[in-house]
Amino acid sequence: MNLRALRDHPLLLPYFVPEFILAVSWGLLVPVLPVYASEFGAGYAVIGLLLGGEALGMLLGDVPAGLWMRQLGTKPTMLLGGAGAVIATAGLFFAPTIGVAIALRMLAGFSRSMYSVARHAYLAMAASQGARGRAFAFAGGLQRIGHFVGPALGGLAAEALGLRAAFLVFGGVALAALGALAFYAPATTTRDVRQPARVALGLLWQTVRSHYRVLFKAGAGQILAQTIRAGRSAIIPLYAADVLGLDVTAIGLIVSLSSAVDMALFYPAGLLMDRLGRKAAIVPSFVIQAVGMALIPLAHSQGVLLAVASLIGLGNGLGSGSMMTLGADLAPRETRGEFLGVWRLIGDGGSSLGPLLVGQVSALLALPAAALVMAAAGLGAGLVFGLAMPEPKRQPAEPAQA
Repeated sequence: MNLRALRDHPLLLPYFVPEFILAVSWGLLVPVLPVYASEFGAGYAVIGLLLGGEALGMLLGDVPAGLWMRQLGTKPTMLLGGAGAVIATAGLFFAPTIGVAIALRMLAGFSRSMYSVARHAYLAMAASQGARGRAFAFAGGLQRIGHFVGPALGGLAAEALGLRAAFLVFGGVALAALGALAFYAPATTTRDVRQPARVALGLLWQTVRSHYRVLFKAGAGQILAQTIRAGRSAIIPLYAADVLGLDVTAIGLIVSLSSAVDMALFYPAGLLMDRLGRKAAIVPSFVIQAVGMALIPLAHSQGVLLAVASLIGLGNGLGSGSMMTLGADLAPRETRGEFLGVWRLIGDGGSSLGPLLVGQVSALLALPAAALVMAAAGLGAGLVFGLAMPEPKRQPAEPAQA
């Protein structure tokens, strides 16, 4: 493939390159945020609120993001949301109290929801139906590569420059991604039609009313799925720091090595979804994660915790891009933005629930008990998708982009 073909590829420069850079930047924060929260001297419940603050903000922003995308267009929504998320997260460097930090995390999440809904819609339009699983799995793989590279860099940056300086490093890296997005992403697509707010609200209600059955079934599974996924990002660093007494560099290494296992499976996950069906990847993914979470209370050394975290990474890797693929499969073309806003609202409900459950259960009982609650969520996700959710039907290919 020559340079012109690379430049004109509908996904490479407009989507995959910015996605990778942003994945690295978000990965920088994985080992930093739990320790940063602990430095305020708050209890587990408040720490869980800070760690889940971004997910709570996304929860509030998902549906408005779907509406604004119809009014603003896909690219402006991505840029506006991405810029807001970067500014709010970099602002954690200056946060004087944990209350301010929680507010910034929620603002970052609200802004990030705009970016996430718009990029989901863009990839759903740009990827052909027969290769959709691989496209979303590749996007998920890029996120996993970022979570492999990012945590180790974040731990090193925090060690060398200070814990809060990692937020400024994040800001610099993320701005590079937004620059690539601004330069290469197309201004519009054949299905990116701007309409007034009144029309968008009517379409939102019509979408929910027409698809409430599938939203209920698939949504229940997604809530449980995202609960265990988000919960692992909180519980593994906290368990390593508070139970095993490991420092931020060691925590970053564990998270990165777990992510290495995770990211190695994105291509097999995409093949499974495209050739054998979505459930062939989704069900094993969350059952394996549930087993790994149940083993965390037995991890009494750094090596055992690394092995357990790697097992969880293996399970998560099998589900690379699965929830995005499923959402794209189920979304009606005419109201895709509205549907995906609701779909992400459901998923982000699970994402916000995970860290909150870890914080609350740990405060009431202990971190090992929180791990068992996460395991139950993962097993529940496997059962819902395996028994209650039918395999999505294949849809005909969409018209080419303008």
